[in-house]
Amino acid sequence: MLSRSHIERVVQAALDEDAPWGDLTSAYLIPADAVATADLVAREPGVFSGGEVFAAAFTLSDPAIRVSVPVAEGAAFAVGDVLATVTGPARGVLTGERVALNFAQRMSGIATLTSRYVEQVAHTGARIADTRKTTPGLRAFERHAVRCGGGHNHRFSLSDAVMAKDNHLAVLTAGGASLTQALQAAIARLPHTAHLEVEVDRLDQIEPVLAAGVDTIMLDNFGLDHLRAGVERVAGRAQIEASGGVDLDTVRAIAETGVDVISVGALTHSAPSLDLGLDVRIEA
Repeated sequence: MLSRSHIERVVQAALDEDAPWGDLTSAYLIPADAVATADLVAREPGVFSGGEVFAAAFTLSDPAIRVSVPVAEGAAFAVGDVLATVTGPARGVLTGERVALNFAQRMSGIATLTSRYVEQVAHTGARIADTRKTTPGLRAFERHAVRCGGGHNHRFSLSDAVMAKDNHLAVLTAGGASLTQALQAAIARLPHTAHLEVEVDRLDQIEPVLAAGVDTIMLDNFGLDHLRAGVERVAGRAQIEASGGVDLDTVRAIAETGVDVISVGALTHSAPSLDLGLDVRIEA
């Protein structure tokens, strides 16, 4: 998902946005022959993500810059740990600094938050998964960070699986067909490799959906008692995903109802950026 070509395309766009006609400050204040070394230092504990992205912000600013990232993706770190070291022309280091930090802070923040959710459900069989509630243009970066935190990815895009939500079902049954009949007609047209997930928001929808032969059923905004009842009704006939009302205070109890997957939009839309700093020194 996070290929080198994709990284370079997105990071270059960020650099172009930040310095569309060059970095005036560095160009006028920093000697052309100045060489700088900078350490990426953790100001708070967390889980690391985005090392290759961080490095690309500098090497695309100036190919003469060298970046060392000794910390592995998904590794935990403590306050004061050096996560990466950058060495090269000072102008390029200072030009790439903000973009590099923005990506590393954002991705490590997502990985760190994800790890906290994963820890809460580690004693169960439930997976923590992300959603499509990602920053436009940064989905691959943010979903990579979710994996670094021990989470799993949901479908990457609308092109990857069939997922019928409440509005889809309303349109699908508008002609008078039953929910089961409408879903069966759709399944008959699907390629045999396509995965079908259907969202329900009431217990009485479960049986008609299962009768159609779906692969996954999403129990949306169900309370704990209804989740337990839903798991009992499904009885292993489909994979069960729980969604809605999930946070760090509720995720443990949701996982203990017996669901297979818990999708959490907050992993990507509400993760705070981690406090990482770049300590720069000029080489004599």
